Amino acid sequence: MNIYFSRRRARGFTLVEMIIVIVITGIIGGMVAMFIRLPVQGYVDANARADLADVADTAVRRIARDVRLALPNSVRVSTNGKYLELLLTKSGGRYLSEDDPPGLGAVLAFNPVGPGVDPNQFTVVGNVPAIAPGDFIAVYNMGDNLPDAYGCAVNGGICNLAQVAAVSGAVVTLQGNPFLAQSPQKFPSPSHRFQVVTTPVSYVCDPQTGTLTRYSGYTIQAAQPLNAAAAPLSTAPVRALLAQKILKNTLGRSGVPATEATPPEGCFTYEVLKNVPRGLLSIVLSLGAENSNTGTLRLVQQVQVSNTP
Repeated sequence: MNIYFSRRRARGFTLVEMIIVIVITGIIGGMVAMFIRLPVQGYVDANARADLADVADTAVRRIARDVRLALPNSVRVSTNGKYLELLLTKSGGRYLSEDDPPGLGAVLAFNPVGPGVDPNQFTVVGNVPAIAPGDFIAVYNMGDNLPDAYGCAVNGGICNLAQVAAVSGAVVTLQGNPFLAQSPQKFPSPSHRFQVVTTPVSYVCDPQTGTLTRYSGYTIQAAQPLNAAAAPLSTAPVRALLAQKILKNTLGRSGVPATEATPPEGCFTYEVLKNVPRGLLSIVLSLGAENSNTGTLRLVQQVQVSNTP
């Protein structure tokens, strides 16, 4: 009896049985993986595309908001579509002019004024908009060698941008009055309106680095900054990365000259509309990841730019 039970306890799986079990388990695991892999991969790809769409939509909305707040005739885009620049405004109002009845306050002087009157001060008519020292006052910005907020550094005769030194109630004091130096013609606003400019803003869409970046807070330049690795963009106080995985664009857009064989590889094109004081900015964001199944997501939006000064 003892020998019989000892022999039964010594019995177990043979090597052949173990190999058969392993093979069957592998076959079942492979079949399960085949059925599960595609749904899981589809779920991952759908989430990745949704993330790309969210990033692109957020970036486009931010650009469109800034463009709608741009100083009239201040939007400019590089020929390769990589650089977009504008002058950002935060408010506007009406200034007291020489056409108004006398005795209401300090007028914004475009012509030589009498002794005892400070040409660097003017009175805001009506509600005082948001103005702070360091902001800029722009009047009747036309661009193109007319009153031009970008041209102050190179041509004082067309300068229409004055920095604010102080604000006291409805009286605004400027650091200097460039409107008196305009020549050969003065350009006051027909409706006596002004805009308050806070900062230049540049968007840089670079397919080489795959990034879309917003720069602000730098000094206003006569020529558009076209190098993100150099000043003033490289030294800009405020820099924000809006999107990554930016791809080179291959989609044709309005505003691309017919002589160009291919559209700009960047994100932007800008066209000044004929016979109306408006422009049309086209934004094309192509996002994707190399060696992935997410494909390319392309978001296209056009923003009308008001160029009525």
